[in-house]
Amino acid sequence: QVQLVESGGGSVQAGGSLRLSCVASGYTYSLYYMGWFRQGPGKEREGVAVISTGGGTTSYADSVKGRFTVSRDNSKNTLYLQMNFLEPEDTAVYYCAADPTRWVVPSLNPAHFVYWGQGTQVTVSS
Repeated sequence: QVQLVESGGGSVQAGGSLRLSCVASGYTYSLYYMGWFRQGPGKEREGVAVISTGGGTTSYADSVKGRFTVSRDNSKNTLYLQMNFLEPEDTAVYYCAADPTRWVVPSLNPAHFVYWGQGTQVTVSS
């Protein structure tokens, strides 16, 4: 049974940092691109960051470039999202997801991702 379990969310003041983790099981983690998505109150789900199977290629939403860093540890089946200089606009439920397609340029389109976690809440106060 496929499982993606996020952790690390919480409440933080603007300018602060959080590190999210996502532990995967039930499939061959190292063969899948992995992504982070978020859905804020009253907003559609949006792609935040994606990373290739080996970690050598990443893509980010413009809104988080320079502030967020995605990484993965294939030996631990774990995906990370380091979030720095957080802003109130970053408040959302954050999800990790797995994409079986090895795109030349990693995709942030949620339709490409087949496995999803349940999400972890991130709240940034001003």
